[in-house]
Amino acid sequence: MTTQGPRVAIITGAGSTRGIGFAAARLLGTSGAQVVITSTTNRIFGRVSELRARGIRAEGVVADLTDQAGVDAVVTCASDSFGGVDILVNNAGMTAVSGSYASGATDRLPLDHWRASLDRNLTTTFLMTRAVLGHMRAAGYGRIVNVSSVSGPVAAYGGDVAYHAAKAGVVGLTRSTAIDTARAGVTVNAVAPGWIDTASASDHERKMGAATPVGRSGTADEVAYVIAFLAGEGASYITGQLITVDGANSISEERGR
Repeated sequence: MTTQGPRVAIITGAGSTRGIGFAAARLLGTSGAQVVITSTTNRIFGRVSELRARGIRAEGVVADLTDQAGVDAVVTCASDSFGGVDILVNNAGMTAVSGSYASGATDRLPLDHWRASLDRNLTTTFLMTRAVLGHMRAAGYGRIVNVSSVSGPVAAYGGDVAYHAAKAGVVGLTRSTAIDTARAGVTVNAVAPGWIDTASASDHERKMGAATPVGRSGTADEVAYVIAFLAGEGASYITGQLITVDGANSISEERGR
């Protein structure tokens, strides 16, 4: 993976066994990276054990990444355990959490729900990116990959305006940061997954996946391969870009066939 010794990767939102974050951590780790993974619950330590069983050097941190103290704990873990940060995969974030903050259309969404969704899906990415850039600038090297979505940047569905706005914001943050860091040896890119069959996917989402031109939902591993490419040294002249991983769904015009 590297001619400079093992790279150090932080992957956020990696608590689910079938999620994009854990798939990315597993792939980066088997490619030679040392990884620090995060989630908001203790299940992250189960994922650490799985990675270590594969021979991957891994550490886990339980952290609320909407809070600066949580962000600092993650970056400190990477520095103390492995000596720095070379790669950041900003995967933390999700749609509305059942029993917590509901989704809603623009004229029906309470302000606190709007703010909570932006915090989960956009502020976490900003805070983590800001926290690692000093390390990357000093090293003259860095790879940041932000997990956005087709929802917001290239498409939309009804009733979840805050999530769409946040994920579109991730792309704006990606492009702006890419410009600011282009001469520092740091690349910043985003991926936009479509209907992906993770553990949290609903029956409706799987039905939508079956209606894509490919005829199925994507897998977490298929997104992880794109993340790993952008996180690699070979992607040194790719920055500020959004790569869509959706089985051509966002360009299809004949969904009724």
